[in-house]
Amino acid sequence: QVQLVESGGGSVQAGGSLRLSCAVSGYTYSSYSMGWFRQAPGKEREGVATIDSGGRRTYADSVKGRFTISQDNAKNTLYLQMNSLKPEDTAMYYCAADRRWWLLMQSTEYQYWGQGTQVTVSS
Repeated sequence: QVQLVESGGGSVQAGGSLRLSCAVSGYTYSSYSMGWFRQAPGKEREGVATIDSGGRRTYADSVKGRFTISQDNAKNTLYLQMNSLKPEDTAMYYCAADRRWWLLMQSTEYQYWGQGTQVTVSS
């Protein structure tokens, strides 16, 4: 059974930083696309950053240069380093995984999801 558990969310002021973590267990496929997605109240869920089993990274234009996705395979953990946070980054952040490495930002296709962690950025 695949489980994804996010942590690291919180409240920060604009310009601050947070690092989100996603602990992955039970995932046995060698091929994957994993990513971070977010959803703000009243808005659709959107892709933030993804990484696939080939190490390729993709970022939403709104976070390029500020956010970095990474992984520690030894710890089975996915990270999202968020710097220079803005109030518009406020959302519930979810990590997701799927064995189809080509999914990238297609959030509706991901099979496995975490429960989310809240990020709130105040001005």
